[in-house]
Amino acid sequence: MTPRRAGTRPALALALAAAGALAGCAAAPPGSTAAPTSAEAGLPGPAAAASAPGSGASRLEVVAPAPLKALLERHLDLAKVDRLSHGGDAIDDFEWSRLIAAAPVQVKELLQTEGYFDPQVQIVPLAGSEDRRVRLDLQPGPRVRVGRLTLEAEGELATAAAAGDEYARGVLAELRRNWRLREGDAFRNPDWSDAKAAAVARLRAAGYAGAQWAGTAAEVDTKTHEARLFLVVDSGPLYRYGRLNVEGLATQDLQTVQHIAAFPVGTPVSESLLLDYQERLQKAGLFDSVTVTLDPDPDKAAAATIDVRLHEAPLQVWTIGLGVSANTGPRTSVEHLYRRVFGYPVTARNKIEWGGLRQAWDGEVSTHTGEGLYRNLVGGAVERLESDSDIVLSQRVRLGRTQDTQRIERLYYVEAERSARTTLGDTSTKSNTVALSYNYHWVWRSLDSVVLPTDGSTWSLQGGIGRSHGTDAESGPFGRAYGRATWYLPIGRAWYGQLRLELGQVFRNDAVAVPESQLFRAGGDDSVRGYSYRSLGPLVDGVVSGGNTLFTGSVELARPFTASLPSLWGAVFVDAGNAADDWGTLSPALGAGIGLRWRSPAGPLRLDWAYGREVRKSRLHFSVGIAF
Repeated sequence: MTPRRAGTRPALALALAAAGALAGCAAAPPGSTAAPTSAEAGLPGPAAAASAPGSGASRLEVVAPAPLKALLERHLDLAKVDRLSHGGDAIDDFEWSRLIAAAPVQVKELLQTEGYFDPQVQIVPLAGSEDRRVRLDLQPGPRVRVGRLTLEAEGELATAAAAGDEYARGVLAELRRNWRLREGDAFRNPDWSDAKAAAVARLRAAGYAGAQWAGTAAEVDTKTHEARLFLVVDSGPLYRYGRLNVEGLATQDLQTVQHIAAFPVGTPVSESLLLDYQERLQKAGLFDSVTVTLDPDPDKAAAATIDVRLHEAPLQVWTIGLGVSANTGPRTSVEHLYRRVFGYPVTARNKIEWGGLRQAWDGEVSTHTGEGLYRNLVGGAVERLESDSDIVLSQRVRLGRTQDTQRIERLYYVEAERSARTTLGDTSTKSNTVALSYNYHWVWRSLDSVVLPTDGSTWSLQGGIGRSHGTDAESGPFGRAYGRATWYLPIGRAWYGQLRLELGQVFRNDAVAVPESQLFRAGGDDSVRGYSYRSLGPLVDGVVSGGNTLFTGSVELARPFTASLPSLWGAVFVDAGNAADDWGTLSPALGAGIGLRWRSPAGPLRLDWAYGREVRKSRLHFSVGIAF
């Protein structure tokens, strides 16, 4: 592509590749104004220079706006000689005069790469020492800006869009909408090249893997100082999914890999489709490494092959863990994962955790991913949890079905649960509750990073209906609704905000008891900091119990301490919330404090000091990971 210069002056060619300008070629482009001779510049001509005695160091002074001054001092041949002469490699007067004569043209070529097509250049000799000294005065003139853009397509994309194909029309519209050089932007060679490269990359990512520019041109009008851009892209064929070529399977099923693909034959093979498929394979937990690529053979574009390279994870894994939590104290755990039980496409997981305040076992047996990305599961759990006011022993068994997609997770199940609660204090009481319920959980994520988010949001919704029977209570139906939303907001260049809102409601007759796990309490690391775990709720005979309603909220601001330690952040926050028997009696408790964040590869590690206004005490909280 050669930009053309229009207007009252003769046309001036601008080389698209900056390398040509930076090489400092002294020859002026055809039709351009000739460079002034040495005599016109007020300097000795070549003949006089040849007879003059050799000089010492050469000096160049550039008078220009700062960015252009740096450009000229970096690439102009006269500036290079200046630097060389400082090292003792002086040139003779004849070569010095030749470089001065060529400098105006070279300056104009360099400035055209930055969008200045009508500069005024003057070279002035400076006297006063034996050194050769000149001053280059530059008036860059108005900068050329983008005035009009014409972006067209040819090939299969144009044909399909003209025929009304929705996918093709959407791709073409997005290509034009996301073009980087907009009307009014400065026309610079680097930006022009970057915009073209980005547009082709976007088209290839949309499934047109062989896309390339059929022609591009930029016409510069030096009278209006505008650049008119003309581009035609040849899309080549649209690659559509035809078959999988899977390598690396030893014990796992090919059918599982095919089910995880979850896109039908004929689907356009976009970059996001490949990346999403690769991520789903990794999240399946069956493989150590996964690579998904497209076979770029244009002859097979209508039924393209997707190559999948896998390395299977070990069939069985034992994990022993030691940890500590501000909520439940120190703990140890043992977990066993069996990725193919007795040769069937089934995964079994069992985990035992033993701590000072919490002892638990939970296990699950689930099928490998089937059609529609669904898995069937059966699971159970036993938990003993001690708080400041009571001890709750619960057992549960569930049977359900789950679906994990790129942004959404769904889980619905039937659960049978028994809960035994023993209150602590001067008058200890015991109660037992049994319930059968149907539940639905839904999680939606839109984040820039699942592990270390700074922009986006997550939503978690739960609903359930069931029937329960408790000690000294009536049998009856109940319902439960719960929601939690978290927003991550970049603020300026250095600050990051995080907002959290949590609401819950249990619907039941006052005479109907439900398991303690179905009720709500607040307080702790991911609830209201400044208060101990599950310490906020309605008081019954002076003892905290679970409530029918829940509200918590949090506002947090954080930023890196220094640019040299981008993973270490400081934070300030305010939390509020509580649980109660009804909304009329819910009085939010307030907690506020400061925190330290280490954004580790495994997730953020948080250390918080918080002051609880209601208890008038401070408390230290620490946790790892993200709560959804």
